[in-house]
Amino acid sequence: MILHIDMDAFFAAIEQRDNPDLKNKPVIISGNSKRSVVATASYEARKFGIGSAMPVFKAKQLCDHLEIVPGNKKKYKAESKKIMQIISHYSPLMEQVSIDEAYLDTTGCERLFGSFKDIALSIKKEIYNQLALTCSIGIAPIKFLSKIASDMNKPDGLTTIEQSRVKDFIFFLPIQKVPGIGKNSMKSMQLLQIKTLGDIKKYGLPVLTQKFGKMGKRLLELSNGIDKSRVETNYIRKSISSEITLFKDITDFQTIRKIILERSQIVGKTLREKEFLCKNVFIKLKFSDFSQITRSRKLNSLICSSSAIFNEALFLYKKVKVKKKIRLIGVGVTALKDKNTPVQMLLIQDPDNHNKQWESVDFAVDSISEKFGMDIINKASLTKDNQGRKKYDS
Repeated sequence: MILHIDMDAFFAAIEQRDNPDLKNKPVIISGNSKRSVVATASYEARKFGIGSAMPVFKAKQLCDHLEIVPGNKKKYKAESKKIMQIISHYSPLMEQVSIDEAYLDTTGCERLFGSFKDIALSIKKEIYNQLALTCSIGIAPIKFLSKIASDMNKPDGLTTIEQSRVKDFIFFLPIQKVPGIGKNSMKSMQLLQIKTLGDIKKYGLPVLTQKFGKMGKRLLELSNGIDKSRVETNYIRKSISSEITLFKDITDFQTIRKIILERSQIVGKTLREKEFLCKNVFIKLKFSDFSQITRSRKLNSLICSSSAIFNEALFLYKKVKVKKKIRLIGVGVTALKDKNTPVQMLLIQDPDNHNKQWESVDFAVDSISEKFGMDIINKASLTKDNQGRKKYDS
């Protein structure tokens, strides 16, 4: 049996715990400008229809007495570490998948800690007693169902899907509840008249593959109660990214170039801090009408240089035919590998490949920044104007 532990409104709950004036009030974690978006909404705020990724101006329209609190990543990471230490006490098979959620395979742990439900209740109690935070836990024989179960009775919920219920549960499960099903997939689902996961079995693999690509095979397996994914104790995060919602919508190339450079610097620094290399770079653009696109590029070699990430991201941007003003720009990397991953040597070395040289420069800059502060050294094009604002914000 697999447990999925998901903290309840994690960032907002921490702020409400630490500031009594925020208790029982609608709270969001975000910047305070009209162009900021909601990172997390408390359950009091969610009653007004406010959710993650919603623009703050819209959230204010839904709730005029909304409390807006700036985020504190350092504090949230510290709390996350404590939570994961509590969870890992109950089984060595723990997979942390984000700052506030983890899977736990408790198979064989009953003799030590009691039934699966007893283990879940102990985790909930220990987290609350030590940190004054609540979590919701789903228990199921397969991984994807445990995640769905943890979301069924939030906040502070505990939901179990026994083996005997799996078949019926899957048959009636709304298809939009399946992880990985987005807006585009839902359009195809509607055309095929697929309303539940059980409806997937009406179609064979060729049709599902044609409509949904690789996801088609997985959907067919899930509809039959098969989930081959396991709790991975050596889990490596899948991506690193950085994005910014701009002070005003822009189209100026030089300004956009500076923003891509700054985001690339942040991503590269994080990549090196985590001791990862990447094989894929992507950009994200959100336009003035709130439509958005992503573009990605697979690399010939593993990199961690900020300059290399920037060059790839800028190349991707130049390939986009931009016809609308841009309100958000993001840069990210995927296909992450440990820095000690062995790589195949190229028979013919590229004479224009200066990534290794730039990596040495980046590591030197990282060391200086760590010792003397983040702003002690920076790219000349990222200097601030006389009002202390980044040039693209003015």
